[in-house]
Amino acid sequence: MLNKVPEVTLYFWVIKILATTVGETAADYLNDTLGFGLTWTTVVMSVGLAVLLVVQFRSKRYIAPVYWAAVVFISVVGTLITDNLTDRFGVPLGLTTVLFAIALAATFAAWYASEKTLSIHSIVTSKREGYYWLAILFTFALGTAAGDLVAEKFNLGYFVSLLIFAALIALVTVAHLGFKLNAVLAFWAAYVLTRPLGASIGDLMSQTKKDGGLGLGTTGTSVIFLVGILVLVTFLTVTKRDVIELEEDEPEALAA
Repeated sequence: MLNKVPEVTLYFWVIKILATTVGETAADYLNDTLGFGLTWTTVVMSVGLAVLLVVQFRSKRYIAPVYWAAVVFISVVGTLITDNLTDRFGVPLGLTTVLFAIALAATFAAWYASEKTLSIHSIVTSKREGYYWLAILFTFALGTAAGDLVAEKFNLGYFVSLLIFAALIALVTVAHLGFKLNAVLAFWAAYVLTRPLGASIGDLMSQTKKDGGLGLGTTGTSVIFLVGILVLVTFLTVTKRDVIELEEDEPEALAA
């Protein structure tokens, strides 16, 4: 197979944040606005994700619309996993944050033990792709738990939370570019942090002014960001600027 994931460019991070924001607002829209409830929202989005992943795994190359649709759905499902644990089963946010951090670390450990690389430039087998998507699922669940912990449990508010996670991403960027932080570690750290960043943006825009938001609602916020995703994915589909050229696999390489 050709590489099944996009190159990490500015487009990648912009779409990732947009998808993350949609994950937060879409879950709230289905759960609260449409009245699906937590259970049915989880069922509907999980089935949708399963269908998209089947299409993604069966393709032999990276297809931008399929890949990013799967990211949007896995963003929602990751959010719902954390919401189910905290709202339905009463698991504290601090504990869910720790549990998902452990689950993500275990996924990376199993991935590296099996493949001797965590490079996203070598997602050319179904096994590696499986590890990749499992890691992504846990990053969204972890990011949701960590974001809710900061914004709600610590009662810092959405705007302050946005600034905190934006600053952390900036620190990771500086550490990688200026101090040679390992590329894989930098990539996945930023990937986790963009989840609560996007969620904070989504909550800030969708929540009522009384609750510290801008009052655009989950519908308006979801539409704005879905349109943004559609425009960028269409652009990348046409230009193929995020397609990774097939490279020789380097088992010892850790760099993304």
